[in-house]
Amino acid sequence: MFKPSITELEIRRRTAQLAQQITSDFQRREFVVVIILKGAFIFAADLLRRMFEHDGTPEIDFIRAASYGAGDRSSGQVKIELDVTIPIKDRDILLVDDIVDSGRTLSLLRDHLTSRGAASVHSCVLLDKPSRREVEFTPDYVGFEIPDQFVVGFGLDYGERYRYLPFVAVIETEGDPQP
Repeated sequence: MFKPSITELEIRRRTAQLAQQITSDFQRREFVVVIILKGAFIFAADLLRRMFEHDGTPEIDFIRAASYGAGDRSSGQVKIELDVTIPIKDRDILLVDDIVDSGRTLSLLRDHLTSRGAASVHSCVLLDKPSRREVEFTPDYVGFEIPDQFVVGFGLDYGERYRYLPFVAVIETEGDPQP
């Protein structure tokens, strides 16, 4: 049913590299990591633990934006369901998400946080699916670039299931490799 495409070990290694790069880039700057719920929570937890190993001690907050619902394709409309609660005016922000495909969610959230006075908004994603981009958006930090396949695991879900998988996998069903 699952065809692993990125192993737990590969994710662990790449997350450590990203954490080192981010803490180096944000060195001596206080910044806020804004985790996009629900999908990014597993990746963000590992990333933050690795950042701590490099003396990264950001504040943490959450935001929730939805465009998928229970399906496997974006509805094309993004709405903010939960906003950050800590002050972000004049602060550097690192948005963390599980995946960027159309670019709509991260683009909207970047603009939203900028409109609330953030000094800068950078982004880090576990997965980048550039072949699906519908708006101009390029993440600052990318774990892995993947082809146009529907994947689950490591925070990514299908109908609110499979987020808990410790790897990223393509769902395969008989005769149809995509859900």
